[in-house]
Amino acid sequence: MPRFQFTIHATDGKARRGTIAMQRGEIRTPAFMPVGTAATVKAVKPQDVRASGADILLGNTYHLMLRPTAERVARLGGLHKFMGWDRPILTDSGGYQVMSLSELTKRSEEGVAFASHLDGSRHMMSPERSMEIQRLLGSDIVMAFDELVPTTSTREVQVKAMERSMRWAKRSRAGFDSGEEHAARAALFGIQQGALDEGLRKASADALKDIGFDGYAVGGLAVGEGQEAMFGVLDYAPGQLDESKPRYLMGVGKPDDIVGAVERGIDMFDCVLPTRSGRTGQAFTRAGPINIRNAKFAEDQGPLDPACACPVCSTWSRAYIHHLVRAGEILGAMLMTEHNLCFYQNLMADLRAAIEEQRLTAFANDFRAKYQAKPG
Repeated sequence: MPRFQFTIHATDGKARRGTIAMQRGEIRTPAFMPVGTAATVKAVKPQDVRASGADILLGNTYHLMLRPTAERVARLGGLHKFMGWDRPILTDSGGYQVMSLSELTKRSEEGVAFASHLDGSRHMMSPERSMEIQRLLGSDIVMAFDELVPTTSTREVQVKAMERSMRWAKRSRAGFDSGEEHAARAALFGIQQGALDEGLRKASADALKDIGFDGYAVGGLAVGEGQEAMFGVLDYAPGQLDESKPRYLMGVGKPDDIVGAVERGIDMFDCVLPTRSGRTGQAFTRAGPINIRNAKFAEDQGPLDPACACPVCSTWSRAYIHHLVRAGEILGAMLMTEHNLCFYQNLMADLRAAIEEQRLTAFANDFRAKYQAKPG
């Protein structure tokens, strides 16, 4: 297999159906990456994540550097061996968590000094350190280190953060390339910043293209700006990036967010929503999400989603899963999470098929109409 090769097989409007080929396997796009923050997709075994249709997982640089540490993971054979997942893994840069979870952060041109949310120990995350951690983990797709600021920040703050992110992107490129053995089989993605400003987004995209990356992420969205504002940015931001490279929308999202983003040219997604929702009693269905804890499901013998043929929906009833969740049984979280992951992967498969068959608009409109309907 090649180090990294992206092939676009079909388009429908701005949407693309493609394949990313890497040494650990192929990734069908549009793709959804389940989040394995601490070297595990919570409540699901790796083989069941794969059985749901996932081609790639996401691991978290910040959490793994603190516990069990990237150095320990490396001594134990790398993240793939450690967690029992032999296909591609994308690791985020750690920047978002450093700036959102950590107290007493201090930003400078060097990087971000921060206190661990676990024990208060002090650390420095820089572009070079982020590349080192992701190399120690053995990541297949490495994310450049960037600075994220709220979309509500002043324009001056947004400009400074975007420009610093581009300087850090250049340092990330150099740091990644310095690990020659890892760079020979892994890929590096740059992250476009610029909040909700089209001009800043264009400047960021141009700087990233000058540096050169294997793929590009649209960063700084899904942080509370709302779907309308996010789609407003996605109406132009993907087109500012190299059309021959994959486009990754970080941290998205809800099923209807994903459908709308695919229509606007996004190829890759990640979000904790299917797993986190599963653990808290929310199941995704084609008629919209349901709260399985509700009393009306106590004697409902139907599946979580009548339109789903996943192992959970084929075997257990809403009534049984309602009982498990209300009783606090671990199996309840496991079954809910497995179903939600299958729902997301089935949605991605349906989107890929719709693009291939030139019927994406009809599929998207039908999906939205049913998803907004009142669940049974």
